[in-house]
Amino acid sequence: MGGTLQATLLYLVLYLVLLHICRCSNIAVSQDEEWKTATATYSKETDGSIITEGACGYGDLHKISYGKHSAGLSGILFNKGSKCGTCYELRCVDHILWCLQGSPSVTLTATDFCPPNYGLSKDYGGWCNFPREHFEMSEAAFAEIAKKRADIVPVQYRRVKCERSGGLRFMMSGSSHFYQVLITNVGSDGEILAVKVKGSRTGWIPMARNWGQNWQSNVNLKGQPLSFEVTISSGRTLTSYNVAPANWQFDQTFEGKQF
Repeated sequence: MGGTLQATLLYLVLYLVLLHICRCSNIAVSQDEEWKTATATYSKETDGSIITEGACGYGDLHKISYGKHSAGLSGILFNKGSKCGTCYELRCVDHILWCLQGSPSVTLTATDFCPPNYGLSKDYGGWCNFPREHFEMSEAAFAEIAKKRADIVPVQYRRVKCERSGGLRFMMSGSSHFYQVLITNVGSDGEILAVKVKGSRTGWIPMARNWGQNWQSNVNLKGQPLSFEVTISSGRTLTSYNVAPANWQFDQTFEGKQF
C-alpha cells in the first residue's frame, strides 16, 4: 500500500514539473515575434544620426541615448504615436547587391513618424504611404545592415525587448496651469499605455497623452513631491514613488525605477 502511494506521489510530482516546463516554453515562444517584411531607407544627417525632435517629442536624441539607433515609422506602424519608444530588430534581406553579407541585424528605437507623400507612388518615393510598413533609419544604423549607396532595401523586422541602462526618465515641462511629463528610457516592450501621477496632496491622477510620449495633467502639482505609475502594453505596471522632490522645476529630468 505504501509503495503504491509513493509511486502515485512520484507520478504527480513529475506531471506538475512537466506541466510547468510546457507553460514556460509556451510563454517563451509567445514572446518571440515572427519576422515580418518591410522596407527601409535612411535619413542623411551630418553626424550619422537622426537628431531632430520628431513626432515623439524626445528632443535631442543623443541626450536620451536614442540618437544612433533610431528610426521613423510609417503611419501603419507609428499608430498615432503609441509606438514611440518601442524597439525593433531589423535585417536587410533578399538583395545581394545592397544587403551586407550574412544579413546582420540592428536594433532600433522608434523615435519619429515618417510622413506619407501621396504625390509619389508608394513604390517610387512614397515609401511611407499607407499601408506600407517602412522604417526611415538613422544613417549610422542603416550602414550596419546595408550599403549606404542603396536607395531603399527590403528588410525583415520584429518587435524585441528594449534593453535600457538606468531607470525611466521623467522630464517636467508646462506652465502654471498645465503640467506635462516626457517619459523616456522605457525598458521591456517600451510601449506606454497609461500614466498616472500622484502628488503629496492628491490621489492617483490619470494623465492624458498629449503627443508622442508627452503626458499631461491640468491639476496643480507645484510644490509637491511627485510619484508616477506607468503601464506598458504587456500589462505590467511600475510605480516610482517620490521621483521628483517638492521643489522640482520645469525642464528638470528625474529618474525612476525600470521594468
